[in-house]
Amino acid sequence: MSERLRQVAATLEGQFLGKDEIIRLLLIATVAGEHCVLLGPPGTAKSALIRSLAELMQARYFEYLLTRFTEPNEIFGPVDIAAFREGQYRRNTAGMLPEAEIVFLDEVFKSNSAILNALLTLLNERRFTSGGQVMRCPLISVFAASNEVPSDETLNAIFDRFLLRVRSDNLDAYHFNELLQKGIGLEVRQMAGQKPQPLLSARELSDMGKEFGRRMSFTDAFLSAYKGLVFQIRAEGVSLSDRRVVKMLKLFAASAFLDGRQSADASDFFILKHIWNSEDQADILDGIVQPVLEAFYREHPDRRRVGALGIGIEALAGEVDRIRQILTGAAALGDVQLFSQLKALGEIKSALATLNDPRARELEGRVNQLLEASFRSGRFAQI
Repeated sequence: MSERLRQVAATLEGQFLGKDEIIRLLLIATVAGEHCVLLGPPGTAKSALIRSLAELMQARYFEYLLTRFTEPNEIFGPVDIAAFREGQYRRNTAGMLPEAEIVFLDEVFKSNSAILNALLTLLNERRFTSGGQVMRCPLISVFAASNEVPSDETLNAIFDRFLLRVRSDNLDAYHFNELLQKGIGLEVRQMAGQKPQPLLSARELSDMGKEFGRRMSFTDAFLSAYKGLVFQIRAEGVSLSDRRVVKMLKLFAASAFLDGRQSADASDFFILKHIWNSEDQADILDGIVQPVLEAFYREHPDRRRVGALGIGIEALAGEVDRIRQILTGAAALGDVQLFSQLKALGEIKSALATLNDPRARELEGRVNQLLEASFRSGRFAQI
C-alpha cells in the first residue's frame, strides 16, 4: 500500500514542477483521513493538482466551485419530490457530496452560511442530516482551494476544519523553462482526453483507516520533542488548540507510513510548517521547525528530502549560464529586463543556500560574481 502511494506521489511529481512537498501533504491528509486547503494566487496548479490526485484514486469524487449564490441542493442534492409528496422531506444525495469519498471544493470560503453550517458537521463527524434522518458519509478527505486566507471571523470554524493549510505559489524564475515543458505535456494529455489508470482505491484507504490505530504509537523521545515544539509555537502567538495537537499525531503517523517506516521521527515535523492561521505566521513556524529538521538531516543525510521546489544543481547551473549570456550579450537591457535577471540571480542564490553540496558553493561564487559586476557597472561585456 505504501509503495503504491509513493507511485502516486512520483506520478504527480512528474506532472507538476516544484510541488513535491504539496503533493506529499495531500497524500498525508488522504492517508490520515484529514482535510487540506491549498491557498495561493490563480494559476498556481491548485485545482489541477487535486483533480490529478483524484484521478489516481478509484473513488467516488465530487467537485464544485462555490459562490455566495450557491444553493444547498447543488452540493447536497435536490429535494426528493416523490418523498415530499408523501409528506417526507429528504434529499436525493446520489452523486452528491454526502455520498462522495474524495471531495474538492473550489473557493470554499465564498460559500454562504447555509452551506457552511452543513459542511461543519459533515467534515468533522462524517454525518449529514436530511429530513430528520442522519446518514453516515463515506468521506475520506475534503480538499479545498482558495485565492486568499479568510479574514471574516465567521469563517474561522470552517477554516479550522482544514488541519493543513498549504501555500501554492508561482515558481521562481529559474524554473521557467522546465515549467513550460511540463505544462505543455499536461495540456496535451488533457486535450487528448488521456486519463491515468488509478493506482489505489478508496476501499483500500478506508480499510487502512480502520486499522490506523495500530500506527499511532510514538516513542517517548518523539513525544518529548513534539511537546517542546508545540509550546514553542504557542509562545510565539500561533494558536494551536489541544484538538489540533492530538490530530497532528495522525498526520505524523501517515507521513511515516508513506516512507514505509513503523513510527514517526523528527523528519515528520515538517508538517508543522503548514498549520498557520494567518500567512504571516508561516515564517514564524519555519523559524521554529527548520532548525529541528536540519539537525535531524545532519545526523541522517540519506533521509533528506528534495525541497518543495525540486531543486537540482544542473538546472540551477543552466539558469546561471543563461542569465550570464543575457547580461553579457550585445543587446542593451532595459531597466525592467535587468531587474528581472538580477531578481532571478537572487532567487538562485537563496536556493543554493539550502543545498548541502560542494557544487552549490562553487555555483554560489559564480552568482556572487555576476551580482557584484552588475552592481559595479551598467556594462556587462567584461563579466
